[in-house]
Amino acid sequence: MAKFKRILLKLSGESLMGEQRYGIDEKRLGEYAQQIKEVHDMGVQIGIVIGGGNIFRGLTGAGKGFDRVKGDQMGMCATVINSLGLSSALGAIGVKSRVLTAIRMEPIGEFYSKWKAIECMEAGEVVIMSGGTGNPYFTTDTGSSLRGIEIEADVMLKGTRVDGVYTADPEKDPTATKFNEITYDEIYNRGLKVMDLTATTMCKENNLPIYVFNMDVYGNLKKVMEGENIGTLVHN
Repeated sequence: MAKFKRILLKLSGESLMGEQRYGIDEKRLGEYAQQIKEVHDMGVQIGIVIGGGNIFRGLTGAGKGFDRVKGDQMGMCATVINSLGLSSALGAIGVKSRVLTAIRMEPIGEFYSKWKAIECMEAGEVVIMSGGTGNPYFTTDTGSSLRGIEIEADVMLKGTRVDGVYTADPEKDPTATKFNEITYDEIYNRGLKVMDLTATTMCKENNLPIYVFNMDVYGNLKKVMEGENIGTLVHN
């Protein structure tokens, strides 16, 4: 039995680069698709939000002279490219998926609505929600919080390259220790960065728990769904 019935899986665009410095690594994309299929075969309803940092990040662009609004719009388009890539990879292994976009761009994807997303998930499709919130100044983290709350997910699974939440950045501080679970209040008090503040506050106020784990290790997504304690649970 899967631990959760309906999940919002947040994937990092940067992780899609794999061993490359830019773009989409087909091997990593295929591994992600296989992991999602394993969980889909367990009967779990899956919504996915994927970032675009492997292609373009609006905030970084703004620091290089891009207009912030146009930069964020470019970033939204990058998430659509990644979503189409993931949808294609899922289709190649027999998993039906649907790409919904926060900005109208038919026939690339259907315009997002909560009811369309839930209807498709209940019909057994993996729903990939792209384009962030459709607005500038909001990150993909905030987009995933919003979509997770809207589709009434049991949990947001935040797949990163780190295996949980630590007392400090484990890539910079070798003495950092990992939490098995932590409350939102403790995250605020310690100044830890799980997601950006807007996204974290949305999850706290709407009682959506976040489970942070390393998605880049093949098989980890299924382990999370089977209840194995391999990451960090953030909750009220």
